[in-house]
Amino acid sequence: MEIVRRTGIQVTGEGAHEVSDSIIVEGRVRLFLNGNLLTTLVASHDRLDDLGAGFVISEGIVDEVDSVSVSGSDVHITAPARRNPELATESSGGSCALGEPRTVESSITITADGIRAVTAAIESETWQKTGGVHCSVLFCGGELVTRACDVGRHNTVDKVVGYAALRGLDRSTCILGCTGRQPAGMVAKAANAGIPVVVSRAATTDRGILTAENAGLTLVGFSRGERFTIYTHPERVPEVLEELEKTRI
Repeated sequence: MEIVRRTGIQVTGEGAHEVSDSIIVEGRVRLFLNGNLLTTLVASHDRLDDLGAGFVISEGIVDEVDSVSVSGSDVHITAPARRNPELATESSGGSCALGEPRTVESSITITADGIRAVTAAIESETWQKTGGVHCSVLFCGGELVTRACDVGRHNTVDKVVGYAALRGLDRSTCILGCTGRQPAGMVAKAANAGIPVVVSRAATTDRGILTAENAGLTLVGFSRGERFTIYTHPERVPEVLEELEKTRI
């Protein structure tokens, strides 16, 4: 991931002075599916193979990919498409495929401490340097398997999903952690990828909650320190349900 130095004038209560900041580089990436241009993404220029594979899976366009190749800023994906994609502009300005997400089928559970561990792993060195990226992490079998940063929150999800897909990981046993808020389009990405639990440090939206409920996905928001809020399918966090039941007695 490319970082450059740029100068500016920083103003504080004590006056103004020149500074040199670390700034993340914003790029453009073209995705091709089976030889046809699919979309152009604003993205950071790293892990483009994961990005391409993850995008077509998390948008519900394909189930799995056969191959991915990268040439400069062009990503070529070969995969049997489930449907002809109809792309729209998401709330962040990125592309998303229209249609209802898939239903998640998974019997995994997670503890409160497990949710906190996912949250703690989200912060990255790149964010500490620049403050200009989002980050997603993927835990499988209770272990951190990958962390991805990008200028776009959607891209970070695509990168960790693509990582799992290209390495044959069982995504129904995985948990996704994100820095970004969770509107419907973000939740749909996890559902289409078959990931049963999403933990975010940020907020969700009403449609994000509705999408998670209908897709059978456990959505956790505002996960910061000891605090978090479970919005849908709390049965995957049985420890919390037991604690809640005690308060009702």
